[in-house]
Parts: sequence; C-alpha cells; structure tokens
Amino acid sequence: MNPQRRLLLATATQLSAAATLFQAGTALAQAGGASLPSSAATEAKAPPLPAPGTLLPLPEVPLLDGTVFRPDQAEGQVLVIYWWASTCPFCAQQSPEIQKLWLSQRDKGPRRLQLLTLSIDRTREEALAYLQKKGYTFPTGFVTPAIQRVLPKPKGLPITLVRGRDGKLLQSEKGQMFPEDVELLTRWV
Repeated sequence: MNPQRRLLLATATQLSAAATLFQAGTALAQAGGASLPSSAATEAKAPPLPAPGTLLPLPEVPLLDGTVFRPDQAEGQVLVIYWWASTCPFCAQQSPEIQKLWLSQRDKGPRRLQLLTLSIDRTREEALAYLQKKGYTFPTGFVTPAIQRVLPKPKGLPITLVRGRDGKLLQSEKGQMFPEDVELLTRWV
C-alpha cells in the first residue's frame, strides 16, 4: 500500500477508535459506571499485530453456516484470516472486497487462497443477520473465548493476516485495506 494512503488510513482508524472510546466513556460516566464496557476493555488488552515470521496456531472454529473450520484444513495452504464487525465502518468498506476475493478463490482447487473470517459482533445472530443482509458467503466464525485463547484478535479493526503454508505469518494489516491491496493478497498463493 502506498505510504501516504497507509498514513491516512491509520489516522482515520485511530480517530474512529478514539471517538468510539470517548462515546463509551461518556455514556459510562453518565450512567455512573466505574469501568469501560467489556468490548472496549477487551480491545484495550488486545495484543499488537504479530510480526511476519511468527508461528500462527489455528483453533477449531464453528462457522455460522453450520460447518466447522478445522486447523488441518489449512495445512500446506495459504490462509487469510480477517476479523470484522457489522458495526465497523472500515469493515463495511473492506468486506465487499473480501467477498470478491472469496468468490475468485473458492473453486480454484487445493492450491487456492483459503479464507477464514471472524466476527466480533456482540452476538452470533447479529453477525449472521449482517452476512445474510449483505449476501456475503465467505466462511465466518464467531469469536469465542476458546478461539481467543488460541488466536487472539490483535488490537484494531478490521484486521487481516496472511498465514503461509508453513504456518508462519506472511503479512499483517490493521485497518481498512483498499480494493487493490485485498486483490494483491493472491500473490501469496
């Protein structure tokens, strides 16, 4: 991604996150609360993006379509992992590109780019309703504590990681990727 575009996107992402935390803090103060909401508290504790070359373990993930993603499905394959939420404006811009990526890869056989997306919505039902409303068919799981223990979501949203055939991280991105950048993920196949 062009450095100027990356800086603009990072700034916009930080402003959005700050506004969200400000709104949560204001609502909490008005309600007389003493701590951040659980989603903001979880985000505050989230780890940074892992560095390229980091071994990336995979959990078993029940998918919203009733199937299950098993770690052995990704053995020897390139896997894109994408965290999103239906309420995230940057995810709303990137998810259509993730859908196009999924459609371009799903029927390419065993050497295709695999995809696992993880919703951090408040409920499975919210995530499923959003997928259905938008017509998205990419494989989606709902983040649970069990998934978080094995594969914790890094700080920020959306998050896109590319795991190589050897299980090590090839690329990590925090914030919205532009269409041409999502398309470039296929270079890892």
